[in-house]
Amino acid sequence: MPEEHLSPATLGPNAWLVDEMYEQFLEDPHSVSDNWREFFAGYRRPGQPARPTPVDVPGVTVTGASGNVEAPPAIASPPVSSTPAAAAASPLGDPIRGVGARIVENMERSLSVPTATSFREIPAKLLEVNRSVINGYLGRTRGGKVSFTHLIGYAVVRAIADHMPVMNRSFLEGPDGEPRVVTHPHVNLGLAIDQEKRDGSRSLIVPCIRGAEEMSFAEFIAVYDDLVRKASSNKLTPDDFAGVTVTLTNPGTIGTERSVPRLMGGQGVIVGVGSLDYPTEYAAADPRTIADLGISKIITLSSTYDHRIIQGAESGMFLRQVHSFLLGEGDFFESIFESIGVPYVAVPWRKDVNPVDREESMIAKQMQVSSLINMYRVRGHLIADLDPLAAEPPQMYEELDPAFYGLTIWDLDREFLTGLQDAVYAPVGGKERMKLGDILGVLRDAYCRTAGIEYTHIQSIEEKRWIQEKVEGASTKMDPAEQRHILDRLNAAEALEKFLGTKWMGQKRFGLEGAESTIAILDAVLNDAADSNMAGAVLGMAHRGRLNVLVNIVGKSYDELFKEFEGYVAPDSIQGSGDVKYHLGQEGTFTARSGATIPIEMAANPSHLETVNPVVEGMVRAQMDQIELREGARRFPVLPLLLHGDAAFAGQGVVAETLNLSLIKGYRVGGTIHLIINNQLGFTTAPS
Repeated sequence: MPEEHLSPATLGPNAWLVDEMYEQFLEDPHSVSDNWREFFAGYRRPGQPARPTPVDVPGVTVTGASGNVEAPPAIASPPVSSTPAAAAASPLGDPIRGVGARIVENMERSLSVPTATSFREIPAKLLEVNRSVINGYLGRTRGGKVSFTHLIGYAVVRAIADHMPVMNRSFLEGPDGEPRVVTHPHVNLGLAIDQEKRDGSRSLIVPCIRGAEEMSFAEFIAVYDDLVRKASSNKLTPDDFAGVTVTLTNPGTIGTERSVPRLMGGQGVIVGVGSLDYPTEYAAADPRTIADLGISKIITLSSTYDHRIIQGAESGMFLRQVHSFLLGEGDFFESIFESIGVPYVAVPWRKDVNPVDREESMIAKQMQVSSLINMYRVRGHLIADLDPLAAEPPQMYEELDPAFYGLTIWDLDREFLTGLQDAVYAPVGGKERMKLGDILGVLRDAYCRTAGIEYTHIQSIEEKRWIQEKVEGASTKMDPAEQRHILDRLNAAEALEKFLGTKWMGQKRFGLEGAESTIAILDAVLNDAADSNMAGAVLGMAHRGRLNVLVNIVGKSYDELFKEFEGYVAPDSIQGSGDVKYHLGQEGTFTARSGATIPIEMAANPSHLETVNPVVEGMVRAQMDQIELREGARRFPVLPLLLHGDAAFAGQGVVAETLNLSLIKGYRVGGTIHLIINNQLGFTTAPS
């Protein structure tokens, strides 16, 4: 790496770091990483350090780091030491050497940059709400979090790249001393990271996100977080520090409301992010009063800029653009949701609607909230996350949008009644009064995540209320043992498909790729059936995934399956058992994790797709009739399980006819569990 690549001009506030790392290198070359050792192999300090300037104090002169000291002829206060030198050193303090001296040099150099600072207060309410939606999704899926600084930093990059490229310039003095301006081709965002060193002192390093304007938000936070991790583990390389054109610093993390940071040469602007909090005058206000008044937390942004190349109006316009992004303009949050894969519509900015006549206003809003709660129970499935391929952009249906009822983000912190204990539906989550934000959280967790639930069409009030109480406010957390078991089932399903696809490439098998969770779901259902002492279970399904279900659920041996792939036909097979391996039936025993067992039978399906449905129901009813003749047998002791493809379930009439059998007493089986595999594409059906 060329030495000029890490010159003071390119390193800015990081220039001291080279000195510190070089001192470590000289003491012990192995105390720094390979990248630093490679850099220092041909490194030479740029010039010799100047001798310290004499420090003059009335009656005392100190020359050099260990220079001569002349004591004053008389000292008014009692001496603190018996030697003149010690007495003089006490008021003079300790000399600054090494890295500290370089920091002093950097700060003094920064004084040559004529700067000015613009401030702008930004309401953070929408930022908080959309960040909560993002982090809720990440917490339920792949993990991780998005910080306020992630969002603000990305807004800064987009504001500069899309609207205010003037902020990405720097001042340069030409060979003859004439002033010049450099327009940088990329927005290289420096992240000011405060670190505590081993001796307890603190230092500031500024690693660089290069070409930030070319990144999506997902790419931006990936690089951002990687730099922070490398900084915390002391693994930053020399190249991570060079080329900063714009710096972002966040003193707000320690409570600083606003700051005017120093601007180093080579940059046009440094952006400071203040603390996130309510205005000081509301520090002791009751939270309910704050909610009623519609008061937002605020963040103060500062833009400290080089006044030689950037004017105050330009700095103000830049902050105004950042402000507009953080209020959702320019599809800012929509682009972030799309980049991360959040399957919901971003919350928009709207002004509060809260008339002075509070009583009348609250009655009207209470009615609207009640309507909203009901519509989530009726229509919540319409915005559920049921599109794993992201084939269609997410939508917000009017009846599920709080804005349709005149509700805004400012109502999220206000309390409303959620229902009565003796009504058709129980209160939301079992609580009669909740904040609107908490109400929506419970309802969306129940009806709008990766499972859609429809039940309000049921005639029985008891059945509807039973389902409601089971899903609203229900915990979705699993203990580690359960998670490991599910992972084991997914691994078993995937391993079989990969082996079959590799060993017998090209043979027709109707694999389960992309729907391996089918095995985990069947395992969970049969586990509960076994623990409930049911007498048996009968499965019916079409071709897709059949071989996997036979092996991993019903208990067909690998040896038997592999023989069928080699063309072996069992001599005891009879007509109706199926003509090919993915038509065959099987009997077995399913063992639950508790050790309980349940007999299980897969019905043969030599015909087409859904024709097996009434066959399974008939098999179940026949078994039930025999079992119920025994004394003390439970009602409906056998569990029917039917697996479908989504297009076949919706498009084949035999499915609807089989469902209608439940209305006829002589065909009733006590209910059937239908598992529909979301292929998103039917054999003869378009995705819609």
